[in-house]
Amino acid sequence: MLKVKLFEAEHEEDLEEEINAFLVNVHESNVIDVRYQVSMAVDEYSEEVETVYSFSAMILYRE
Repeated sequence: MLKVKLFEAEHEEDLEEEINAFLVNVHESNVIDVRYQVSMAVDEYSEEVETVYSFSAMILYRE
């Protein structure tokens, strides 16, 4: 059965830790694809204009 697992974090190191923890339980031959994306936006409503990042990944794997 094919499955998808989604991850999202504000810091790339946090995303890396989440993915590595998940992959401990998935045999590497069962990983079909990994998609990675970075998005950023400017938060104009905070006291100081701030850039907000979102690091995300999608893993397609066989269970």
